[in-house]
Amino acid sequence: MLKKKLFFGMMIGSVLITTSCNKSGGSTSWDSGNYFYAASELPYGTADFSKIKTQDFKPALLEGMKQQLEEIKKITDNKEAPTFENTLIELEKTGQLLSRVSNVFGLLTGADTNEELQAIEEELSPKFAAHSDAIYLNEALFARIKVINEQKASMDMDGESLRLLNHYYQAFELAGANLAKEEQEKLKQLNGEIASLNTKFSNQLLAATKAGGVTFTKEELVGLPDNELEGYKQEDGSYLISLLNTTQQPELQSLTNKESRAKLFTASWTRAEKKDANDTRATILELVKKRAEKAAILGFDNYAAWSLQDQMAKTPAAVDHLLNQMVPAATANAKQEAADIQALINKEAEPFELTAADWNFYAEKIRKEKFDLDENEVKPYFEVNTVLEKGVFYMAEQLYGITFKARTDIPVWHEDVKVYELFNEDGSALGLFYGDFFKRDSKQGGAWMSNIVEQSTLFNTKPVIYNVSNFNKPAKGQPALISFDDVTTMFHEFGHALHGFFASQKYPTLSGTNVSRDFVEFPSQFHEHFATVPAILKNYAKHYKTGETMPDALVTKMLNAMTFNKGYGMTEMLAAASLDQAWHTVGKDANINDVDQFEKEALVQHQVALAQVPPRYRSSFFSHIFAGGYASGYYAYLWAEMLDHDAYSWMQEHGGMTRENGQTLRDQVFSKGNSEDLGELYKKFRGQEPSIQPMLKARGLVN
Repeated sequence: MLKKKLFFGMMIGSVLITTSCNKSGGSTSWDSGNYFYAASELPYGTADFSKIKTQDFKPALLEGMKQQLEEIKKITDNKEAPTFENTLIELEKTGQLLSRVSNVFGLLTGADTNEELQAIEEELSPKFAAHSDAIYLNEALFARIKVINEQKASMDMDGESLRLLNHYYQAFELAGANLAKEEQEKLKQLNGEIASLNTKFSNQLLAATKAGGVTFTKEELVGLPDNELEGYKQEDGSYLISLLNTTQQPELQSLTNKESRAKLFTASWTRAEKKDANDTRATILELVKKRAEKAAILGFDNYAAWSLQDQMAKTPAAVDHLLNQMVPAATANAKQEAADIQALINKEAEPFELTAADWNFYAEKIRKEKFDLDENEVKPYFEVNTVLEKGVFYMAEQLYGITFKARTDIPVWHEDVKVYELFNEDGSALGLFYGDFFKRDSKQGGAWMSNIVEQSTLFNTKPVIYNVSNFNKPAKGQPALISFDDVTTMFHEFGHALHGFFASQKYPTLSGTNVSRDFVEFPSQFHEHFATVPAILKNYAKHYKTGETMPDALVTKMLNAMTFNKGYGMTEMLAAASLDQAWHTVGKDANINDVDQFEKEALVQHQVALAQVPPRYRSSFFSHIFAGGYASGYYAYLWAEMLDHDAYSWMQEHGGMTRENGQTLRDQVFSKGNSEDLGELYKKFRGQEPSIQPMLKARGLVN
């Protein structure tokens, strides 16, 4: 997942901070005592987390907004005729302090929060929205952009500059710059309310997930490996399993006790539905209503119709078309998988009806039976640091010539974080990379990538990028062994990172991963393929004790098993995407008063209502769409998957994983950022429109 904290026309995401930065003392006002008063002197302009204090953020963010508005006023006060240079380039230069502070704020609040930072977040969220409105609803600024837009046919602009002009013009229009003053005032109020609700949902969900951890006795956890049990053990002798931000929890595939499975699944499914302060359902209803009202003011039937204007899909109908191509085959496969599991359960001494809580356990049994594979058999070959350095980084070296060097002299926000400097094939510096891989109660669920510093030749900056995940942290002294799904997550998130590292744009607004949602997941999902390329797999799949490479027979079993349970995996994702579409295609007059009922009806309507296959994210903990910037955009993973399989087919057609093919992809696709129309960019690379057939075949939906 990509997580951006942009103030220009983008929602300000939820934010968190590390306790290691919560030092007492220091200035609470904007002066030289504030860490952010001066630019960082560290390599690449990265943040010095050893010096940042919690109380630095609020005054720095407020000052950043103030300075940006002053900088914009200088643009609009300019008496000279509007030009690209005196308007748009100057606009790109505004807000440097705000970006510097907000990028760090977003990182820390996403990875290790506390109550003080959450309070700042809740207080400033509406101010961030108002700040965006002050820019995008600035009549004088838009007037200057209009003049330039009207004259662009006669102007001598390079392609990236023209793209920047078109980007800003569309962004201002979508933000409501053409609305009457009265409507703009209504919109401003709504934007502030929506921003506050986004933050409220995020904080409620974080608290609900933390409180939702489940306590077990050792006897209840039969089936879990001993080394994992040690990681769950508490001082009082009990065992605590904390929740990931997905419906299914990884421990469910190992737990032998049916009641334990039900207990863990129920805790996950109902984490934010306790009718307490952390219950998100009232927040969802209010947020959906406000979004629909916003769309109506902007002249659209629903929020999705407005939000998709600058995406590759463009319309809700195009999204529905994509989903509808997959639903029949996916659900048919899932139903057959359910029948196979039920048949296995029926052979037991005390048969019962399959539930969602039981699926992973029995699916794992069938996988073992069909493919003679035990998940715990492969985990010893996947140690986090080895996967990173000998797998993910090795892939980057083989494809793109990228090398890396560990940096222990760069301050980090948490002791678990690792830092690396990356270099191009010619030895030139590429950027700085941070990896924060282990689960904490104070960390948001899921996995994501974002920037501390954006690439831009205008500012002569190179990218500083981080990946965050939520793998189980081992007990002290134990190896950090992960599942193959986690391995794939590491390749995925570093795919986002490569997209950011390869950026070669002049303008930060168009740099790297600042692309549409349904394109941004393409580079990340594309790089997942290389986790199973033999030359890469053999380099990192090393037994943590012996150092021996995973035996060929075990590799074969693992790869064969990857074709298993495809119906379930696709259906749970389609169900989540369908929920997103349902919530964001309602009109402003829709009268929804029951989240659970709406969810049930939406799943039935989209023909993905399978009791044993719940959505990957239930509405009440669907952080992507109610806090994470993916509202009406969760389909993007599937759209981008179409692109990634099509591009991988191109690679296979042209000789596979070669250095030449990697350079072609870097030069023609991954380095382009948003400097060209993304549909045209892809078609130029591929020589044709992307085909959905490679994706359907890989998913087992067609032969």
